[in-house]
Amino acid sequence: MRLLVINVNTTETMTKSIGEQAASVAAPGTEIVPLTPAFGADSVEGNYESHLAAIAVMETVRAYPEPFDAVIQAGYGEHGREGLQELLDVPVVDITEAAASTAQFLGRTYSVVTTLDRAVPLIEDRLALAGLSDRCASVRASGMAVLDLERDPAAAVEAIVEESARAVEQDRAEVICLGCGGMSGLGERVVERTGVPVVDGVAAAVTIAESLVRLGLKTSKIRTYAPPRPKHFKAWPPSN
Repeated sequence: MRLLVINVNTTETMTKSIGEQAASVAAPGTEIVPLTPAFGADSVEGNYESHLAAIAVMETVRAYPEPFDAVIQAGYGEHGREGLQELLDVPVVDITEAAASTAQFLGRTYSVVTTLDRAVPLIEDRLALAGLSDRCASVRASGMAVLDLERDPAAAVEAIVEESARAVEQDRAEVICLGCGGMSGLGERVVERTGVPVVDGVAAAVTIAESLVRLGLKTSKIRTYAPPRPKHFKAWPPSN
């Protein structure tokens, strides 16, 4: 089984850490292929960057030359999953939805702890669109930018841990979802501080994707995710 795990930003070190987290939970025989978009921003923290990342992710996956069994979109609250599902018949799993759906097996309510406050509405919208918002106690921002996870990891970890504790203590969350692909590997620290289960979206997405492949399930091609109709695209892809 081959899973494409695609980062939504162009920071190669983050792609590497996401790939390592995915590989750490993958079953024997599952090949993890981390991908970085061919163009886009070095971090995705707003609507413009997210829409651009959606295009980059779709085009990068379309350009992958080998067969694959599923795709994981490793960006929290990002656009583009629906477009990938139109393009592909293999399962497409978004880490936002994977984390939230997994959290609902573990507790009555969950909270998402993400990076900057401006990312909160994107995550709330994605959860609502997926029908996963009813049991969401809160979406909280740690105040750390995406790239701060690499620039100042000690401060980033502390901010995420403390915001997770507030979600449990103030919002009555029973499960915490780590709200950024770059947060992979921080779960143990949050568990130590809060005492609640912590769901990493990348890890959850890998296990969900593996299950769908093993069950022989594919994306429905009726109506919503039917293949794009043949069209003439003006000046696309753009030339360098």
